[in-house]
Amino acid sequence: MAVNEQVTADLLRRVAAHATPVRDGDPALIAKQLGRLPRGLVGVGARCVCGAPAVTVTSPRLPDGTPFPTLFYLTLPWVVRAVSRLEAAGEMVRFNDRLASDTEFAAAYELAHHSYLQRRALLGEVSEIAGVSAGGMPRRVKCLHALAGYSLAVGAGVCLVGDMTLEAVGWDPNVCRCSESDGVAEWEPGAAAKSAPAAGAAAEPAPMANAAAKSAPAAGAAAEPDGEATGNG
Repeated sequence: MAVNEQVTADLLRRVAAHATPVRDGDPALIAKQLGRLPRGLVGVGARCVCGAPAVTVTSPRLPDGTPFPTLFYLTLPWVVRAVSRLEAAGEMVRFNDRLASDTEFAAAYELAHHSYLQRRALLGEVSEIAGVSAGGMPRRVKCLHALAGYSLAVGAGVCLVGDMTLEAVGWDPNVCRCSESDGVAEWEPGAAAKSAPAAGAAAEPAPMANAAAKSAPAAGAAAEPDGEATGNG
C-alpha cells in the first residue's frame, strides 16, 4: 500500500489540528481495525492516547484513480461501535429534526461542510466530488461515524454534530479503550441532539475562499466510503 510521501507533517496540520504522519506499524493496525488494508492513506487524523490510529486521513483520489470524498475515516473499534449504537437509538433522526427547526444549528452545520471541503482541497482538487463532503453535510445527518471522525481530527468547535456525538458516547481523549471489547457509555436517546451549545460558535479553518455547495455527482462517479467495518459515509 503506497502512502503519498508529498503529504508532509506541516500539510497534515493544516488539514486537521490532530493529524500526524503515518508511522511504522500504522497501516497494519488500521488493517486490523477495519478488517482490510486502508486505501489512499496519507495520514492519521487522530490517535488514541496510547498512539493507535483512531481516524485516518484519506486522499481525495485513491491510488486507482477513484474519487473518494471521505477525508476523515473513523477506525478505532470502541468508538465505531459506540457511534453505531447511538445511530441505532435514532439519534440521526433527532439531529435532522433539529436541522429543520433550528436555523443557527443548520447554519453551523453548513459552515462545517465548507470547512471540510477546504481542508480536503489542501490534498488536491477532485472535480468529480466538488461540493460533496461527508456525513450528509450540509443538508442532513446521515452518518455519525463520519462526523465523529471529523471532530476527532480537527478538534472541538468546527463540527457541532460530531462534537455532540463524541460527548454522547462518552469519548475521553485521556482514556485508552483499545483493549475493550465492549463497555460503551450509556446515553439518553435524544440527549445529544438536544444538548448542543450555541450553534453560532462553530469555527472555520484558516481563511480560504468558501466553496459553494453543489449537488452530488452522478451515481458511480465517486467511490462509496468503505463501510465493511465502520459506518463512515
